[in-house]
Amino acid sequence: MNLTLKIWRQKNANDKGKMVDYKISDVSPDMSFLEMLDVLNEQLINEGDEPVAFDHDCREGICGMCSLYINGEAHGPDRGVTTCQLHMRMFKDGDTIFIEPFRAKAFPVIKDLVVDRGAFDRIQHAGGFISVNTSGNTIDANAIPVEKADADKAFEAATCIGCGACVASCKNSSAMLFVGAKVSQFALLPQGKVEATDRVLNMVKQMDEEGFGNCTNTGACEVECPKGISLENIARMNREYLTASLKG
Repeated sequence: MNLTLKIWRQKNANDKGKMVDYKISDVSPDMSFLEMLDVLNEQLINEGDEPVAFDHDCREGICGMCSLYINGEAHGPDRGVTTCQLHMRMFKDGDTIFIEPFRAKAFPVIKDLVVDRGAFDRIQHAGGFISVNTSGNTIDANAIPVEKADADKAFEAATCIGCGACVASCKNSSAMLFVGAKVSQFALLPQGKVEATDRVLNMVKQMDEEGFGNCTNTGACEVECPKGISLENIARMNREYLTASLKG
């Protein structure tokens, strides 16, 4: 496959940045998208140019670091996969592919395709934890009954990898699907009831302070989420928030 790549290049957070065209040839349909970028970078290095900076780690769809905006879609044209799981067979010979970083006020660009998603970490620090008795008289978690339906919903919410596709695909750059998932994974379990009130209030407050927008129920976040996190988690977070607000 021969492709034209239009890639966002930005030296640092203060640089204006621009789209730059690159030609790449002999791309195998079996390559992953990141492998294709590796080939491009090898080509650039051999030509004496600076390689394109992009985030990656596990390349197994687990860490969420490989978040790229490809042809106007978070993680590209496939569904239920991260960028590292996207294969070049999703494209055709001669295609022009636009590659950009996730665009959001709360995700400032560090360099090229790399953005700072530390805002997600700060939201989790605000309330994404449970109290555990470490006095030596701890209670076995398996000794606390949990309904199967609740356990399944909590597990589904916990599959969120914090990649930020929900933010990138939302017209308001809302992080409510992410926060809803993090609230839900604890709200559904008895171990998470201790801090339930403080958790949702603190996490939503931090989300607002980070500059994320509001949810307008468009649903793009669920569609683009590589783990298929349901909008039900946003509804659950809203219920938790209302209850916590009434408790004062």
